[in-house]
Formats: sequence, structure tokens, C-alpha cells
Amino acid sequence: MLKKLFVFLWRAVLIVAGLAVLGLLISRFSMWVYAQPKTYTLEDVPVKKVAIVFGAGLLRDGSAGPVLSDRMLTAVNLYQAGKVQKILVSGDNREISYNEPEAGRQYALERGIPDEDIVLDYAGRRTYDTCYRAKYIFEVDNAILITQDFHMPRALTLCNWFGVDSVGVEADNRYFLKRSRLWWNFRETFATSQAVWDMLIAKPLPVMGEPEPIQ
Repeated sequence: MLKKLFVFLWRAVLIVAGLAVLGLLISRFSMWVYAQPKTYTLEDVPVKKVAIVFGAGLLRDGSAGPVLSDRMLTAVNLYQAGKVQKILVSGDNREISYNEPEAGRQYALERGIPDEDIVLDYAGRRTYDTCYRAKYIFEVDNAILITQDFHMPRALTLCNWFGVDSVGVEADNRYFLKRSRLWWNFRETFATSQAVWDMLIAKPLPVMGEPEPIQ
């Protein structure tokens, strides 16, 4: 009797685990399929008013790390090619000593982007928050999203979900180690499922404030 119960429970665990893995993969694949026709090269992307740069890690001195630098370089290239008029740099600034938007701003200023064309979102702590605030704080109706390929499907899905008519240009200006890319993709699988949960079930409210429409 005990043996049969153990076998039953073990099979149940395997079934639940299998369904969970299947759910993760379906969420990731669905967003990937959705993003493909909305992802362009820098040369082919349609002109939009705003480019949204998603925050990423900093170096110890507070400057943009390699992932954020790659995104900012793509934003600079888009601006200089006349594809966008404004760059919205979003990211985490919960601590005074850690300021992703300002690091992105400094990167752009050093490459000749006028300060008046750089807008900072200090409360873009997650992709969900960045897209939500782009719509309801900065009143962005359409945008070019800038991030790496592993993150682009989630970014495009979320921003379009919140009513920001978005297309994407992947930041692929440098080579990243294979182990880094594997880790990012592994983590993104779970982040994608979290995004689905947030969109459909939890619907969390990000840090808000007074509207700051981008002119």
C-alpha cells in the first residue's frame, strides 16, 4: 500500500513539474513569435518619436556596464540616423549610489546627444514598470524599444500590452560570452512567466507620480 502511494505521489509530482515546464516554454515561445514581425534592424525600423532604453547593470564606478552601454549605443545610433527625436532612459534608482538612468544619460551626452532630448525614468525597476510608466507617466503612444535579443520579446509584449505601439531594435554591437547569454536566457524564461502573471492576474501598480509627457 505504501509503495503504491509513493509511486502515485511521485508520478503526480512529475506531471505537475512537466506541466510547469511546459507552461514556461509556451509563454516564452508565444512572446518570441509575437516579437518577430515587430523587430527591425536600425536601417529598416520605421521612424518613431521616442526610443525607450531599458536599464541594466552598472560598473563599480557607477558608469554604464556592457549591457547598458550596448543599449545606449544603439539609441545614439538611432538618434543620429534620424529615427527618433527623444531617448527615454529607464532604470533602477532606488538607492542614491545606484542610478541606471543617469549612467545612460552620461553615456549619451559623451556621444553628442543634446541633454534636452534625453528623458530619464528613475522608477523603471522592471520591464513591466518601464512600459507602464512610459504610457501613463510619459504619455508615450509609440516607440522603438532597445534591448538585447533575449529580452526583446518580453519588452515588446509588455509595452504593446499597455498601449505603447512599439517595435524593437536589438542592441547587438558587441559580443557577449556564451555562458552569459545562456544565463540570461535561462533567467528570461522565468521572467516571461512572471510577466504573464503580472499582465493577466496580479496587475501590480508601479511607482507613479505626476504625468511628465514627452514633448
